[in-house]
Parts: sequence; C-alpha cells; structure tokens
Amino acid sequence: MPETITRIEHARFVITVDPQRRMIADGSILIEGNTIRAVGKAAELADQPVDRTIDAREMVVTPGFLNGHMHVSYAHAVRGIFPDDVKNRLAYVFQMQAAMTAEEEHDTTLLGLVELLKGGTTCFVDPGSTQYLETVLPAYEAAGCRVMTGEHVTDLENAMNLPVYDTQTAVQHVRDSIERSDGLLDGRVRAWAMPFSQAVCSPSLLRECDAIAEQLGTMITLHHFGGLRAGGAPASVDDLPTGQLRALGVLSPRLVLSHGMNLADAEISHISASGAHVVMCPSTVLKGGGSIRDGGRLPELLEAGVDVALGTDSVNSSNYLDMVRAMNAAAVVYKDARRDPAQITAETALELATIRGARALGIDALVGSIEIGKRADLVLFDTRRAEWRALTNPVRNLVYSASADSVHTVLVDGRVVVEGGVATFADEWDLIQKVESHGERIRASTGIGWDTDWPLE
Repeated sequence: MPETITRIEHARFVITVDPQRRMIADGSILIEGNTIRAVGKAAELADQPVDRTIDAREMVVTPGFLNGHMHVSYAHAVRGIFPDDVKNRLAYVFQMQAAMTAEEEHDTTLLGLVELLKGGTTCFVDPGSTQYLETVLPAYEAAGCRVMTGEHVTDLENAMNLPVYDTQTAVQHVRDSIERSDGLLDGRVRAWAMPFSQAVCSPSLLRECDAIAEQLGTMITLHHFGGLRAGGAPASVDDLPTGQLRALGVLSPRLVLSHGMNLADAEISHISASGAHVVMCPSTVLKGGGSIRDGGRLPELLEAGVDVALGTDSVNSSNYLDMVRAMNAAAVVYKDARRDPAQITAETALELATIRGARALGIDALVGSIEIGKRADLVLFDTRRAEWRALTNPVRNLVYSASADSVHTVLVDGRVVVEGGVATFADEWDLIQKVESHGERIRASTGIGWDTDWPLE
C-alpha cells in the first residue's frame, strides 16, 4: 500500500537544526509515510503531488523536542501536593506511587502524554518508575510518542520507599523488562537498564545492569550527582562518584547520567573520555534550591564535548513539562550564575532540546533535526500571538519570549497527534476528571497531604 504523502507548506520559518543550522523562510517539508523526504523553499516543493497539506503560514516549525528525564506515570494525580519546605519528598512520592492501581497509572500516564505532546515533546525518557508497563502501553500507542522506559531497581535499603530486591532478582527484573518491551510499537518504545542510583544500588548490580545493556544492545540510565562540595572544593579523586563508576567499568557511550549536578572537573573529564552522556534538569534544581551557581556545570560539560539533553523531571519536582520553559531556564540561569550573558545562548538551548539531546539518548540518526531520511517528528508553533512579535529571530523569540502555549500542531512519525493545540488521541477534560478522582483516592488511602498555607473556606 503506498505511503501517504504530506506537505507542510509555507512555514514562516523552518528551523532545521541540521549540520548547517539552516533556517528556511517560507519553507516546506515533504513527508512520505513517517519519513522526511524533502526540506526546502515552498516554491521548490510546490509542484510535488501530495495526499494532504498542512498550512504552516505564520508558523515556526522545529524538530520534536526530547525530554531526557521525566517521571511520567504517577505525579499528575497528586500534582501540587507538596509545600515548598517539605522534607523527604521522595519518600512520600514513592509511597503514593505504590498505592496506585494499574488503571490509575494508565490514566495518569495518558494525561502526562497529553501535556508532553501538547508542549512539543515527542520523545522522552521515563527512568523506570512505571509499575504496570503492560497496562500503560496502550497509552503510549494512542499518543504515538517515542519513549525510553524500563524498570528501576535497587538492592540496598533506602529512605525513599523504593522496593529493595536481592541483587540477582533485581538483575532479572532488568533483563525481563528489556526483553519484554524493547522495540514495541514499531520501535517507538525502547527499553533501557535502569538502576536507580549509586546510593541505592550495589557495585555488583551496576555492573550487571551495564552488562545486560551491552548484551542486548541498549542503554543504561541512573540518577547521578557528582562529588563537588559546596564552595567548589572536590572530594579526593578516588572518592568521586563518577570516578567510582569509571572504576566499575560502567562509564561508556551506553550510559546516560541524569541530573548531573555537582560534577568536579575530574568527573567531567571522565565522562568526556568515556563517551557517556548527561541529562540536566535545570527547572528541578531551581525549584529545589539546588544551586546552579555552585553545582551546575553545563558550560563545562559542553566545552568538554559531552552530549547533554534537557529534562524536566516529574510534575512534583519542577512541576511542569514545558520544554520551551526548560530551554529558557537553561539559557538564562547560567547567565546569572556566571554573571556572563554569553553563557548558553538561545541556539545552544534549542540544540539541547533537539539534536544534542538526540545524541545523548542515542537516537540522533532517527530524530533531533529536520533532515531528509529522518522521522517526521515535528512541532508547528503559531506565531500569530503577541509574545512572538516582532518575529525578527525565531530561535531567540522561541527560547526567550514564547512558551508551549503557542504549539499548534505536532507530528510523530508523520502522524498528527496535536492539532489546533488539542490532543487528537484523548478527551483531555474527561481524562482530567478521572485523574483528579484517582488523586483523591490515593491521598485518602495513604493519608498524605498538607493544609494550604492560606485559609481555604
């Protein structure tokens, strides 16, 4: 059966993020099935026969965004529950998650996917926190997104209410999750090894997870923080957390280190030399008072040639999934922290959410830029809005002036999943009501909750 031919035509700007970083005014994109077949001036592609057209006049078209670290499966049901000064937040988080049913996790995940895709995020890493992956898979299928997932495991006692397995049971969980899920939904689902962190995983478990990832041809991710102490004084070289990973033999191009805060110079050197990758979540650091000034080393990582992606963490960490806001956070916070407005330009921030992020997640041959042969994961921003004008430079306007509210159309694999700012795959209001109800049940069953700071009558 012939593939559907689609033309996105007459875009105000197509921001390709290709190797030449071309921006095409009055641009068009030709899509055959799920693949980009041509990119160029509208006049050049006007005579191509097509099955459908998408009018992109006054739109800015970008590649779909990649969110490198985002817990999708539980937080929407209890969003906003935590006071700013709550202690031991993660212990409450995982206690509430443990109380969720499979149906509740499906609905909560689907609402997360609505938010992600409406914001232009077409691919994300859920670092193993989904409990009922088989039940959640229909949500991924409906949304059409790309997801890296798996099962997070620990084998050391912890204060976060994470389940603890013996080492070999944890290893078997990792292997089973990858063998069960990797490559599902026409390859849009990739399964990774997902030990939670060094703090709650033994050296043996970390080595075994890496060996499984190597054997099965996939990736490994863990939450990771370096050894840079407050005030900038590093621990001894032998004690650096990243140095410990290096000694275990797990620093490699397979490894994605999420959060990546407080990395000492020697740790950045280890990461760069190994080909490992980093995901940084600036919005979570800012909300949690984690001090970008003292521990944020994004400029140094980029200077060392490390592939870095951006993440938003969960909606009870940064509390939003808007990758445009995440790009803005990355672009502005380092200017302030370093007292240098040249730090992390708008162009660099957009690269982190697209092609650099795709490299960090190991899928840059597939997505991350608008190029012939890549998948048609695309975002169309409606610039007929005050915050976009005057439209003199689309990259600067996107990163510094816009938000995901101006996303009009989103395609994944050539399929329209958001149109006119509305998700095509779910009844958003009906879903919201279900998730609200789930949250009420979870709060009641766990007894977790706080009074409002202001009187509620």
